[in-house]
Amino acid sequence: MAEAQSDEGQAKAILTAMTAYLAASPSLSFDVDTSFEIVTTDDQKLAITSSASVALQRPDKLRVVRHGGFDTVHLVFDGTTFSVLSEEKSVYGQGEIPGSVDQLIETLRETYGRPLPAADLLGSDAGAVLLEDVTEMRDLGSGVIRGQECDHLAFRTPEVDWQIWIAQGDVPHPCRFVITSHKVTGWPQYTLDFSAWGSGGAEADFTFVAPQGATKADLAAVPGLDDLAGIYAAPGGN
Repeated sequence: MAEAQSDEGQAKAILTAMTAYLAASPSLSFDVDTSFEIVTTDDQKLAITSSASVALQRPDKLRVVRHGGFDTVHLVFDGTTFSVLSEEKSVYGQGEIPGSVDQLIETLRETYGRPLPAADLLGSDAGAVLLEDVTEMRDLGSGVIRGQECDHLAFRTPEVDWQIWIAQGDVPHPCRFVITSHKVTGWPQYTLDFSAWGSGGAEADFTFVAPQGATKADLAAVPGLDDLAGIYAAPGGN
């Protein structure tokens, strides 16, 4: 029992050090490759992939450019207005969401049901968010992602299992984050692979200018806010 408690304590300490580092960073920039698995009604597992570049300047600036096989989507938050542009459809939407990046993340998740890429890691209270409902945690030792030695941690909740690989050293950033839905047939996974970590968020442009000829639509109607990009619908959906 003492060994298990030590293992859990080490896992929590490593995760807490990472989330404290991220929260204390006034600006961040990184690239992320995502793989979002779905299970079809005939039990075929499919993976939808995309790549994104993220720039964050605390407390209230965010820019995300996500490239997928069906669209390139721009998401910009300037502390007052959240803007989304679908390049493929030449459609954009805007909504007034004054406040911090934390408030933006919450509004998009609760009001629109569309979380931002890596949202659980971007908030100022990421540690509490990640550890909410965790019933088990383990330090699995070292792993290597793209040549970077990482601490490999595993966590369980009643709904999902998740793993994270955190770079060792003075910059404890996430290298890989994998969420497994063990309540869904086929155990689909959502994988985020991070690269190019830096402080480039301080130099990013957080203004949004709609392209000439683009059509304005309701924010919720702009395609591409989520990983499905409007190309698949859940059973019973539109």
